[in-house]
Amino acid sequence: MRTLQTRHRTLAFPRRPLVMGIVNLNDDSFSGDGRIDCDWALQRCRELIHDGADILDIGAESARTNRAAISETEEIRRLTPFLKQFHAAIRDTLPADDAQVFPPLLSINTWRPAVAEAALAITGDILNDMSGLSTPENALLCARHNAALLIMHTQGPPKIAHTHVTYTDVVAEVIAFFKNRIALARASGLSERSILLDPGIDFAKQRADNLAIYRHLEHIVALGFPVLLPVSRKSVIGAVLDLPDPSSRDAGTIACVVSGARHGAAIFRVHNVRATRQALLLLDAVKTGSPASKNLHVQPP
Repeated sequence: MRTLQTRHRTLAFPRRPLVMGIVNLNDDSFSGDGRIDCDWALQRCRELIHDGADILDIGAESARTNRAAISETEEIRRLTPFLKQFHAAIRDTLPADDAQVFPPLLSINTWRPAVAEAALAITGDILNDMSGLSTPENALLCARHNAALLIMHTQGPPKIAHTHVTYTDVVAEVIAFFKNRIALARASGLSERSILLDPGIDFAKQRADNLAIYRHLEHIVALGFPVLLPVSRKSVIGAVLDLPDPSSRDAGTIACVVSGARHGAAIFRVHNVRATRQALLLLDAVKTGSPASKNLHVQPP
């Protein structure tokens, strides 16, 4: 059994995969679902909890490489009021069933240490670092604030397209990358129990690379850390299904969720929390004969 230690709670794996709901506190998300509006973001969190989110991932800057980076000052300005109001805003929400992590964990999606420091000083259970822990700073911050660190595989700095990257064996190279970064995080004082891994679908990877990771995900899972699979509306889905509009890719997203669950993924980062949770509940029923949760409330579409 593996445990994940966050600031205030410890989760034990294996268990029903967790659903991480995406909240974009920006107006240039690739899927077109964000707003620079704190009140909207807090209400969106309440909706995602109602739909079954175990984790809420708040980000104030789009990861899109065809959009200019915002300043650290602007990113902190967007995040601060949200973080200060988050716990009060969700206080009267209820879980969708008894297996849901409740209250949900809060993940802060940023890669800049100055922003991470300002955010974690307020609150936060997980730091979602899309930089791939290129320096030890974010691991040091997580160790200081007792937060978990989500390490994403990538090649090179964020906000820059890395379409030139090629791999001889993408899965083996991702595993080697993670071994290096895990050692760096541990040397920075972060417990192994506070590390999660993200293979970085669509980041410095082409269609064949992404599909190979889906196909052989169990080899990354075998490293012994909870693996988050960021499957939602990804470009690889659009490429396979010829769907240029990200909002039309939810069916493909569910197919990736099913594949990931069968290969051992522990967390799925998605826009459509309700559909993802329902898919996982049905998989659980197929596997065990009945869903593992009591007090089950499946919301109608």
